[in-house]
Amino acid sequence: MIQNRLKELLQRLTPPTRSNLLDELERLELSGEEIPGAGEVMETLRAEFRGGGQTQKRNSIPARQFFTPLEPLLVEGSPQHATTGGIQRTSLSAIWEWITRDLLPTMARDYVKNVNDLIGMDKQREARQAAATFQVKVVKSMENVLASPESANQIRNRLSAYTASPAAFDDLTKMLSALRARDQLAKLNEALPPKLGRFEDADVAKIAPLLDAFAKANPEQVSFALMLVAKRLKTHWQLIRLATKTASSKNAADVAASPYAAAVSMVLDRLEDKRTLLRVALKNERVLVAKELLVDIYDTEFALRVRIDQLAESDWGRRLDALMASITELVESEISRFPDNVGHVLGSRSLRRHDTLMGRLTYWAWKGRDIASNGVALCKGALAGTEKSRAA
Repeated sequence: MIQNRLKELLQRLTPPTRSNLLDELERLELSGEEIPGAGEVMETLRAEFRGGGQTQKRNSIPARQFFTPLEPLLVEGSPQHATTGGIQRTSLSAIWEWITRDLLPTMARDYVKNVNDLIGMDKQREARQAAATFQVKVVKSMENVLASPESANQIRNRLSAYTASPAAFDDLTKMLSALRARDQLAKLNEALPPKLGRFEDADVAKIAPLLDAFAKANPEQVSFALMLVAKRLKTHWQLIRLATKTASSKNAADVAASPYAAAVSMVLDRLEDKRTLLRVALKNERVLVAKELLVDIYDTEFALRVRIDQLAESDWGRRLDALMASITELVESEISRFPDNVGHVLGSRSLRRHDTLMGRLTYWAWKGRDIASNGVALCKGALAGTEKSRAA
C-alpha cells in the first residue's frame, strides 16, 4: 500500500524532476547524509529508469551531444570535495538547466529543436556540428558572465536552484576550460594508447612527448590531460609516476614543482572517493565490497609514502594522514561491533599487502631501482661535464 502510494506521488513529478531527484538523493547518500525513507525512494526511481530502458546518463539527446567532448573527463566520485582534472557527471543536469534557462534560453531552444530534427532524420554528423557551434556560443557567453565576481556569485546562486551539490559551480568553470581546449584534448585522447597496464618506464617515456606537447600549448588544461591518462590505467595510483619521473628528485618539494604535480592530487582525490564508497559499503553491510576497497586504499597509501620522499612534511602528506585517520576510524568502528574473540575480515593484516614478506621485497626493489636510476643520471651528468671540459 505504502509502495503504491509512493509510486503515485513520484508519478506526479515530471520525468526530468524525477531524474534530478534521484541524482540529488544519490549525491546525499555518497556524502553520508541520513534522510529517512530515501532508500525506498531511490529504489523506486531506479526501478522506473531500468524498466524504461534508461541508464544513469539520463540527459536528453541534445544535452548529451553538447557534453560529448567532456565524456573522457567525467567522473563518478563524491561531489563533496574538489576533483582535480575531472568533472562530476552528476553536475551535468544542473549545468544544462542553467545553460538552457538562464544563460542562453532562446539559442538553447533553437539548438534543442535543431538537434532533435537532425537526429530524427539520422543526420548524425550535422547534429554533432550543431552541438559544436552551440558549444562555441556557450563558451563566449560564459567568458563574459564570469568576468566579474558579482556575476560569478549570481551564477553560483542560480545553480543552487538546480542542485545542492557544492561541486556544480567548480564543474561549470572546468567545463569552460575544457571546451576551450576541446579539439586539442580530442587529439590527445586519440593519440594515447587505449590501455596502460603496468605503466613502467617505457610507457611513461612513450606518452611523455604527447603530454609535453599538449602542456606547452595548453598549460591551463594539463590536469585534463592527466585525467585522460588516468582513465587508461589499471591501477590509479600509478599516475604519480608522471610527477616523480619529471621531478629533479623524489622529495615532495621537488615533485610539487614538477610539471605534472597535479597527478598526486588526483590520486588523493581518488582516495577520498574510496573512503566515501567504504562508508557506504559499511553502512549497507557489504563487507566483501569494503574489503576490496580497503586493499586498494592501503595499496595507494603505500605507493604514495614509498614513491615520494619527505611526504609527511608536505600538504599532500597532511591530507593523506587525515584521510587514513578517518578510514581507520571507520574500520575500527565496524570491527568494534564484534566481540574481541571473533576475528573480522577487515582487521586482517593480509589487507595491508605491503606488510607481508613480498610487500617488503617490493619496497626494497622500488628503492633499489630508484637508487640505480639516480646513479645512472649522475653518471650521465658527470660524463656530459667531462665532454664539455675536453671540448673547451
